[in-house]
Amino acid sequence: MLIRRGLTQMALAAVVLTVVSSSVVQARTSDKKVKATATADKADADGKQVVMITLEIDPKYYLYANPVDNANFEATKTTVTITSNKNPDSVKVDYPAGEIEKDKDAGEYKIYKGKVTIKATVQRAKGDSGPLEVAVKVYACEDKSCLPPATIKLSVP
Repeated sequence: MLIRRGLTQMALAAVVLTVVSSSVVQARTSDKKVKATATADKADADGKQVVMITLEIDPKYYLYANPVDNANFEATKTTVTITSNKNPDSVKVDYPAGEIEKDKDAGEYKIYKGKVTIKATVQRAKGDSGPLEVAVKVYACEDKSCLPPATIKLSVP
């Protein structure tokens, strides 16, 4: 009986530890350091619509710009994708120029700091008037470490 109780307590402790660990990991992802908002103009008669995505980055962190201008960081650059129920005919994303960052080991690359606005021009499919789904992939870093990447999802009319 005593052994069974000890095993039960160990199993319960393992479950609690797993839940706590999971919560800590979720709290430490890149999307926790970036506030994102999106607004959209009304689509014009031809179905063209402009979407503005604003990223407010925690002052202690930066994001990799797009283009990042360094092949080593290509997979970590900030990206925006826009979809809808009827896939748009085209999406053109205009990313702002990033600031040049220099690292003795990694070389030069571009980053975003502070507040950044990204403009996307969407050519909607004929008859599509539903909301647009905006996904922003971010990879937040500070001086000595980076958080796991995350995708921030937004919706605009």
